[in-house]
Amino acid sequence: MRSIWRTLDRDLVRDIALVCLADTLVGLSFGAITVGAGLPLWLPMLLSVVVFAGAAQFMFVGLVASGGNPIAAVVAALLINARHVPFGFAVADLLGRSWASRLLGTHLMIDETVAFALAQRETERRRAAYWACGIGLFVTWNLGVVAGAVVGTTVGDTAALGLDAAFPAVLLALVLPALRDAGTRRAVLVGVAAALASAPFVPAGLPVLFGLVGVLAALRTRHDEGEAGQPVRAGEDTTSC
Repeated sequence: MRSIWRTLDRDLVRDIALVCLADTLVGLSFGAITVGAGLPLWLPMLLSVVVFAGAAQFMFVGLVASGGNPIAAVVAALLINARHVPFGFAVADLLGRSWASRLLGTHLMIDETVAFALAQRETERRRAAYWACGIGLFVTWNLGVVAGAVVGTTVGDTAALGLDAAFPAVLLALVLPALRDAGTRRAVLVGVAAALASAPFVPAGLPVLFGLVGVLAALRTRHDEGEAGQPVRAGEDTTSC
């Protein structure tokens, strides 16, 4: 652990600290929203320790609080975390060799830790940034959630503080950078249309799953782009019939 902190420079420590501060505020809103929605005090704390994935936690709580099926909420949260599969390949060499360190490192694998790690050039700095950011975020996120849960028990209407807007705002912030890609925008529009069209007819929580047809649109777009980019073989007729 000492070698990790010795490897970090002042600028990197400052950047990690700022991200930890921002996530603390988001964790506070998560705890307050969860308890304010009538869910038990222990739920946001348990989710934050066991799941430790902000977007998935917001998704699960948002669907359950709106009356959605818990199973559909779990499926939706797992789909959000599916991006961790390629993350694992990208940072596998930073997690250590023992089973204990790999399990702990995998649990700390979120967007911020992967981003900080991959931004470094040397392996030692990548490893130090990954673990410092992961441990720092785990501690500050959980502290924020506990504080927010306490606030949620004392404030009768969390909407009066505007905290109810945190859930869609966080998800929107996660999605916006990806919308720069035209294929991703088309997939999002297809998914949103499917979710909105099904919302009046199915129980809460299921429209999110219907929105997954946008994934099919994205796969179709990638397939068409791949075929368009294939070189024409010698002797192959390119004229239309």
